[in-house]
Parts: sequence; structure tokens; C-alpha cells
Amino acid sequence: MMIYKIGLLYGDGIGPEITKSTESVLKAAMKKHGIEAEFPVYPMGWEGIEKYNEPVPQITFDGLKTCHAWVFAPHDSAAYPKEHFNKTNPSGQMRHHFDLFSNVRPARTMPGIKSHVGEADVVVFRENTEGMLPDRNMYKGLGEFMPDKDMALLVAVFTRKATERIAHEAFKLAMKRKKKVTIVHKANVIQMGYGLFKDVCYEVALQYPEVTVDDYHIDAMTAHMVRRLGDFDVIVTTNLFGDILSDLAGELVGSLGLSPSINTNGNQCMAQAAHGSAPDIAGMNIANPTGLILSAAMMLRWLDTRYQDSRLSLAADDIENTVDKLMELKVVTKDLGGTATTSGYTDTLVDAINA
Repeated sequence: MMIYKIGLLYGDGIGPEITKSTESVLKAAMKKHGIEAEFPVYPMGWEGIEKYNEPVPQITFDGLKTCHAWVFAPHDSAAYPKEHFNKTNPSGQMRHHFDLFSNVRPARTMPGIKSHVGEADVVVFRENTEGMLPDRNMYKGLGEFMPDKDMALLVAVFTRKATERIAHEAFKLAMKRKKKVTIVHKANVIQMGYGLFKDVCYEVALQYPEVTVDDYHIDAMTAHMVRRLGDFDVIVTTNLFGDILSDLAGELVGSLGLSPSINTNGNQCMAQAAHGSAPDIAGMNIANPTGLILSAAMMLRWLDTRYQDSRLSLAADDIENTVDKLMELKVVTKDLGGTATTSGYTDTLVDAINA
């Protein structure tokens, strides 16, 4: 039987607290289904700076190469010393170094959590390696520069290869859901860059004739999501737009703090909650670990697909179903109007999985 190697990167702010919670939940669910795993810990964030003078030191990159997947906590790069803040942040480094081209961000209404848009269940596929984000679209150097102090220039990159592979990921999932994909772009203004993205997505769509396809400009899409998010299913878009739309979707269905995501490259998977490190509440035992816990459940499902091990999806079912039950029972942390502490919520979740 395979022994899975799942790395843990504790990160900054609330990162250590919610990662330890996620570790406890993962271990409980995997043990229940007889899944053997190792959980090596690698430095990232302030720990990496203090020990190795790098937010993501080489020892971490080397260790993660040997992992099937890893849990990546939030980082507080805005507070790093200038020499580190001016570099690509740890999240960008991970995506660039491991070519984690697919960022999958679901948003669904959850029991007991107030939604601003009624019932909804969408998945945003965000192309993760190029587009408008300058730290990810160059082989060497950054795509952002200033010729003088009063001018900033940004190079955006759109390629057929990157668009094809994120489109295939979106359409493959759509075949397992409602067979509907929405392409989001700005081809009416940025005609060549976003025009290429839109056209290539439609070309890929021809290989999935059962899937219904439509497209919207980004500005119109934000309005449609607020008005009728429940009408959408799978959304595929570029790096910057995917970041914005997935945050919007998460907040519309209840809270960005509940929003999970995974980043994948076909061979490895990084579980990463959509929210930040919340340094103002770090160490207070009130942080909500749900986003990262649900990200880990997504990671288990991805591992099942990769290694054809159905026990992993059963473990993911246990995690997601138990989270839903606790939400329905109002066993939630302070940010959701509850009284549970981070550790108390985690203990209750683990006990319910083991029951």
C-alpha cells in the first residue's frame, strides 16, 4: 500500500494554528480509512527568514519535490523586511517553481451560513502562471518595471499553452458536474491578449461537445455573480480575474474565511485557503481553520484522481460532511457568530469524524 507524503508549511500569522488544526483533521480522516501518510514539516515565511534568510528556503523546495502534496498556510509577506518584500511572495514562488498552473477555487452555500445570493455552487478555475501578475509570467525577472519615478509599466502574458491546459481542467470538471462552462475575459478592450484566451477556450470546448459554453466580460460578470451566482457552474478565467472573482464568490456565499482552494500541476497538489494570515488575531485561538481544512479535503480528492485510491475521497467526504454538520449545529468560530475556539472547533470536528 502506498504511503502518502504530505508536507506541512505553517506560515505566518494564524498559519500555525490553522495548519495544526488541518493536520489533526487530516490524520483522523485518513486513519479512519486505513490510509498511511507521513507529514514532514518545512519552513516558510518568518521561520524561513529567521533560519535561512529566505521566506522559502532551498530546503523547503527540495523537500516538497519528494511530496505527493502539501498544505500551504497563509503568509504575511507585507510585513517582511524590504529585501524580501520586494521579491516574489511565497505563494507566487510555489506556483512558479512547481508550475502549479491550475488554481481551483470552489464556493458553495453551506448549512447555517447566511448567503447573500441564495443557493449557489460554483468552481472558479484560475490560470495560475501568467496573465497580469508580474511575478509569474517571466522566465527570469519580473514583468513590472519603472522607466522613471512617474511611470510604471506592466507586461501581461497570454499563451496558447497556458490557456489550453487550464481550459481542459475546467471542462473535465464540468463533465462531472452540470456540463456548463463560463469563460470570463476582457477581449472587447484587450483584444489580442484576452482575445487569444477566449478563442483558445472555445477551441478546447469543441473537444467537449456535451458542455454548454458562454462567455462574459469581467465587469459584466461581477454584476451577474452578485445578481444570480446560482446560475453559474464552472468558471474559467485568467490569473488576476480569477483571484478577484473567486474572492467575490466566496464572500457572496457566506465568508471568504470558508473558501478553499488547491493549486496543481498534474503531478503534485498544494492545498491553500483563499484568505490571508490575519496577524491581528494570531495566537488568540479564535481563527477559523475551515478554509484550510476544506482545502485539504480537496487535496485528498485530487490525490484520489491522481492515484486511483477511492479511500482518499471517502476521507474527504467525512471531512466535508462533518464540517457541514457543525455549521448546521452552529458549532462555529467567532467570525461566524459562534463561540468555538480554534482548538475547540478542531477537537469537535475530529471527535465527530472518529465517532
